[in-house]
Amino acid sequence: MYASQASASEEIRQQAGTARELDVLAVRGLGLIGLNDSLLRACLPREQGGHGLRVRLLLLDPESVAIAQRAAEVGESVESLASGVRLAEARLRELTGTCDVQVYRYRMLPTWRVIRTDTTMFVGAFDAGWEGHESACYKVMETPHGPLYRGFRRMVEAIIDGAERTA
Repeated sequence: MYASQASASEEIRQQAGTARELDVLAVRGLGLIGLNDSLLRACLPREQGGHGLRVRLLLLDPESVAIAQRAAEVGESVESLASGVRLAEARLRELTGTCDVQVYRYRMLPTWRVIRTDTTMFVGAFDAGWEGHESACYKVMETPHGPLYRGFRRMVEAIIDGAERTA
């Protein structure tokens, strides 16, 4: 366990730098992958064809009821939170020529923040007054009999199945 995302950032970047699959479940994703200096942006291929990386980013739908609740929880306006989601989507669309980028919008109130790099996940939580990057960050690895990795993986896949793909 790490005290926060910041204390896990070096290991997250190392894992992402060699991953073939990268899944991110977030609210808006700007600090994780949307901006040039975000946690994962530098780990993504910058050249046409990349290195065969598949990126799936799941963001809170800016038109959902849940976005208003989340904005209130963190003391932000609905407009700015929704604009942040749209900016992250636009920034990820810029990468479609360098790797397989898929962006989805989900509509439920965010609870878990997940970064999956192949068979390792880094998991934090959202709560009222608490941003995901401030949460303790748990490293969850796939093991033959471990339920946590399988449960979080199944949850992410279920969210994708019910989400709207925007890129």
